[in-house]
Amino acid sequence: MQIKLSNKDLGIYVFQLDQNNYIKFCPKRGGVITNWISDGKEILYFDEKRFMDKTKSIRGGIPILFPICGNLNTSSSLFGKDYLQLTQHGFARDLQWQYSFKENQKSLCLFLNESTKTKKYYPFDFELRIEITLKINCLEFEIKIHNKTDIVMPVNFGLHPYFNVSDFKNLEFIDNPLNCQNQEKNIISNTLDELNNINLGVDLLMYTSGRSAFRDNFFKRQVTLNHPYPFDLRVIWSDPPRRMICLEPWTSPRNSFVDGFRNIMVLPNGSQKFDASIQIKSLK
Repeated sequence: MQIKLSNKDLGIYVFQLDQNNYIKFCPKRGGVITNWISDGKEILYFDEKRFMDKTKSIRGGIPILFPICGNLNTSSSLFGKDYLQLTQHGFARDLQWQYSFKENQKSLCLFLNESTKTKKYYPFDFELRIEITLKINCLEFEIKIHNKTDIVMPVNFGLHPYFNVSDFKNLEFIDNPLNCQNQEKNIISNTLDELNNINLGVDLLMYTSGRSAFRDNFFKRQVTLNHPYPFDLRVIWSDPPRRMICLEPWTSPRNSFVDGFRNIMVLPNGSQKFDASIQIKSLK
């Protein structure tokens, strides 16, 4: 188990369990996990050509969403005229992260603290720490957000994994609620009807039991996310013709900072924890 520089030009490191099980990550670009090889198979979709253009947002890997998920339906900052409005999914995915390595636990720790850049948008001192444990056919995430200020701090948190798929027609989604929110049209709709249009592009928010899964019947594998409350929202997003599907655990829906719905308030000098895992199962 070791961490070493994989691509100096792009600032990508590799965290390796063995030759067939490893992840790659980029501290400079939002601490994003760019690749996950599980049992020799590439689990994540990653557009490396787009990644090389730093003027564009990342398409692929597992971006980190903080302190909001989605966007805000307001033209000015919620924190007053001295602050800029938070952009979609917040600032964490655009900043440089720090990292450390726990060899005994076989885990990678990513962490982000307040800075002059975050203070342009968000008037709080904080530490966001994500411990990632790499196992055979599994990634485990332990997330801790610490409020270092003397006032209550609002937070949302999300992960945005892009999964490789063979073809949309080979996908089967599991444990779906009856209805979902079409985020593009902002309407409540039947989940199965919406998923039938996945090859055209979908953006769907669902309230789940804390478990999300899909099967790729050509790749013969099942991907399962365990994301218990309050991390139990699921977004399914597709962007054809890219052969990928995003299955995203969120704590809070879009605009949560504004309307207060499922907004998480971290007490002064307190912390909020979330847990999640992604498991890969081969299908016979």
